[in-house]
Amino acid sequence: MSDENTPSKSPMQVACPTCKSKVLWNEDFPERPFCSERCKLMDFGDWANESNSIEGNSIYDDVNSDDLDQY
Repeated sequence: MSDENTPSKSPMQVACPTCKSKVLWNEDFPERPFCSERCKLMDFGDWANESNSIEGNSIYDDVNSDDLDQY
């Protein structure tokens, strides 16, 4: 139950992963954690081009690599 005298909790503020501008975690920023559709697409492009990656060893070997030698 909300009380009129109780201040509402302010939304969390994060930095856009692409341009580092301030983003409030609320409905004003539907692309959150990105500030805009443009920054969201730029980040997606970096992952698609493999500019971004997560370090570590693959827990799976390339399952189909042996099959490629047969053709």
